Amino acid sequence: EYRLYNGSDKECVSPTAKVTRKEALKAQKENYRQEKKRATRQLFSALTDPSVVIMADSLKIRGTLKSWTKLWCVLKPGVLLIYKTPKVGQWVGTVLLHCCELIERPSKKDGFCFKLFHPLDQSVWAVKGPKGESVGSITQPLPSSYLIFRAASESDGRCWLDALELALRCSSLLRLSTCRQGRDGEPGSSPDASPPSLCGLPASAAIHDQDLCPSPACQGPQDLAVTGTNTGVLNGSSLENDAFSDKSERENSETLEGPVPRGTTYVEQVHEEFGELGQASQVETVSEENKSLMWVLLKQLRPGMDLSRVVLPTFILEPRSFLDKLSDYYYHADLLSRAALEGDAYSRIKLVLQWYLSGFYKKPKGIKKPYNPVLGETFRCCWPHPQTNSHTFYIAEQVSHHPPVSAFHVSNRRDGFCVSGSITAKSRFYGNSLSALLDGRATLTFLNRAEDYTLTMPYAHCKGILYGSMTMELGGRVTIECEKTNFQAELEFKLKPFFGGSTSINQISGKITSGEEVLARLTGHWDREVFIKEEGRGSTELFWNPSREVRGQRLKRHTVLLEEQTELESERLWQHVSRAIGEGDQHKATQEKFSLEEAQRQRTRERQQNLMPWKPQLFQLDPTTQEWRYRHEDRSPWDPLKDIAQFEQDGVLHTVRRETMAHQTTFLGSPGPRHQVSSSRVPTWARPQQQEGTVRL
Repeated sequence: EYRLYNGSDKECVSPTAKVTRKEALKAQKENYRQEKKRATRQLFSALTDPSVVIMADSLKIRGTLKSWTKLWCVLKPGVLLIYKTPKVGQWVGTVLLHCCELIERPSKKDGFCFKLFHPLDQSVWAVKGPKGESVGSITQPLPSSYLIFRAASESDGRCWLDALELALRCSSLLRLSTCRQGRDGEPGSSPDASPPSLCGLPASAAIHDQDLCPSPACQGPQDLAVTGTNTGVLNGSSLENDAFSDKSERENSETLEGPVPRGTTYVEQVHEEFGELGQASQVETVSEENKSLMWVLLKQLRPGMDLSRVVLPTFILEPRSFLDKLSDYYYHADLLSRAALEGDAYSRIKLVLQWYLSGFYKKPKGIKKPYNPVLGETFRCCWPHPQTNSHTFYIAEQVSHHPPVSAFHVSNRRDGFCVSGSITAKSRFYGNSLSALLDGRATLTFLNRAEDYTLTMPYAHCKGILYGSMTMELGGRVTIECEKTNFQAELEFKLKPFFGGSTSINQISGKITSGEEVLARLTGHWDREVFIKEEGRGSTELFWNPSREVRGQRLKRHTVLLEEQTELESERLWQHVSRAIGEGDQHKATQEKFSLEEAQRQRTRERQQNLMPWKPQLFQLDPTTQEWRYRHEDRSPWDPLKDIAQFEQDGVLHTVRRETMAHQTTFLGSPGPRHQVSSSRVPTWARPQQQEGTVRL
């Protein structure tokens, strides 16, 4: 029944219906308040719960004055928290991502730029911090409606782009999970329950290079450290089914799951021996006892004789293998990471030259010679790169004993470079002096450019064997040449002249050319300052200086855990000889060294009796070029859309790759705290034969 009321038709509602409608409205309001409280608790829990982190790393942020500040950024669902330092104590600000747009920003500088901005030019900042802070830490002023970020590398930048896109979706996923749990009556449906961590993400999403190079400091030898804040990243959780409600998404996610491979366990090298810079560590007065040993040895030699078959006394031995010594060139491999990103070819070869010089200033105390590696001996180590979240892996093997040939391969595919080569060690005796020649070359390749640099090595010259002070120097002419760019660097290592003073030792001179044109000239000392004078510029500038500050920036080398080394790995093989030398027991060192050499002879006799030719484990001889190549070499450029991480196991380099690209939540992870997840070793099906391994997740 209707009645006319103020010219409008109104429904005539009975009193009973009014009461029912009032109760329904009251219930709706109560549900609204509960939902609002739950959303508030959920966001607060996500802000304060350290286990809910999509990504955390340092980024450079441009201020309103157009200067850059390095800040620690923690990405959580719906928000980006910015702190002064990784200690997460000094809060700077909170960016609300739901109102932001994300875009890649071109830049001529190194790294990768992207921009977060409000499309209507409004503020992107939250009023308070995660702990109720109303005033942030003092930094340079930051823009209100946008932020410009710079990541260290393109791969890191792409990682941040994907993570930021996911951060918006994650807040919805968390709410969806809570609502479904409440409907289904599952455990944990209480409004007070903290939201689950982002366990529905693909297992591959939280993997970094260092996660596949576990450290015993945070785990046992059989554990796998996985970057993330919850072990459920690999094990799955209540979000696993809810996050992928669509059947096709669930199927795609399952193709990314599976056992995560475990790499070799590496431990940081704590002690590192440095000789003094300059002449002090290269001049030594031989004691009378050792002189008598030298005379016994010299009676067996003739001028011009090859010393590769001569057994040297242990007092002149440096307690490490020659395979180990060849790794000295990669403590500053971050220079190669920078060179791989450098767009200018001339600037690239200058960075390559700086890296080349960085391998010489580390010297033993006194005149020492490393051990001659036995046939089949191997050595593995790696250097983590904190700036690029990658690893440089070094693998070497003694592939021949007569003549002694050492082959090596260095790889950092994430940063875009690898080095391969082999060195034949030759020695010549000249009466009062001898020379150690390093015959061979190394090839540095920038993977993204398919650009090869060929490098040669100087020789070591020792004089004063019979009379005078024994002195060790480097000599010879070396080249660094790139055929593709037509740039070449040439260096001459000069021996000290007869009447030269202390300043004339370790001198070098050189030039950088492009074809016939000289672009720059270099002078200085290979273990101290090197100066450059570029054509067209009147002044001379410092080019390289291994100062205390530079030495402090050396990458930290990690070697294989002793328990995981094979019997023919350098550190384990020579451990008793090195211990005896360290204790000053030359007699025991000689006995241990003789035992190793005799064991090598016995293995050779057994192979000859069984008619089994020697076959290197990790390297093979290219019949075309007659060069030794790493069996599992991969020179393909790093693909940030498919490649996840690089790791090493049993001397084989592997790359973990995505098998499907249907799912877009990729490249996630945090370089923060590690958690242990039990995992088995790489299955046999994942081990490649002739190229670098590919483990698909």
